Amino acid sequence: MIYNICVGILRVIYAIVFPLRIIGRDNVPKEGGVLLCANHISLLDPMTIGIKLKRKVKYMAKAELFEVPVLGWLIRQLGAFPVKRGGVSKESIKTALTTLRSGNVMGIFPEGTRNSDAGAAKKGAASFALRSGAAVIPAAIIGEYKPFRRMTVVYGAPIDLSSFEGAGSDSLDAVTDVIMSRIHEMMETGKPSTS
Repeated sequence: MIYNICVGILRVIYAIVFPLRIIGRDNVPKEGGVLLCANHISLLDPMTIGIKLKRKVKYMAKAELFEVPVLGWLIRQLGAFPVKRGGVSKESIKTALTTLRSGNVMGIFPEGTRNSDAGAAKKGAASFALRSGAAVIPAAIIGEYKPFRRMTVVYGAPIDLSSFEGAGSDSLDAVTDVIMSRIHEMMETGKPSTS
């Protein structure tokens, strides 16, 4: 209930300040675990890729953010769960995998930090994808967070990672490359990637 109210308010704010053009929303499965992988350019990105979807999107967020009055409460209502500074703890990994295996949607930014270029993608998304069996949906945020300027969010088709099933940790780099290449392809074309 609180989540729906918060999302409703955010949709109104976005409609005025950062109008969103959504492409490929039907690529996001209506049920089952979904790992939503996107590029990362701003602290607003989690809201940007989630508020126009019909399903609740959960996220990892730095533990320090939960200590900030109002903000901590808000991000918890929006589906965030804490990650301690200095790396992802076993508890956070367990929470993420449980979230996905329970049929929920989890958003993640493989690049790890906010940047405007490709950066060095981290292996967390690849690990969650292979270990959870969730559908992997690439998402691209296109544009700049400038008031009253339209932005675009593109959702691609689920990425087929079946060829990596059963592979060891040495395959994480290859899976990460596949995920990031789909995201970058959509950033460049503005069109959903195909499976």
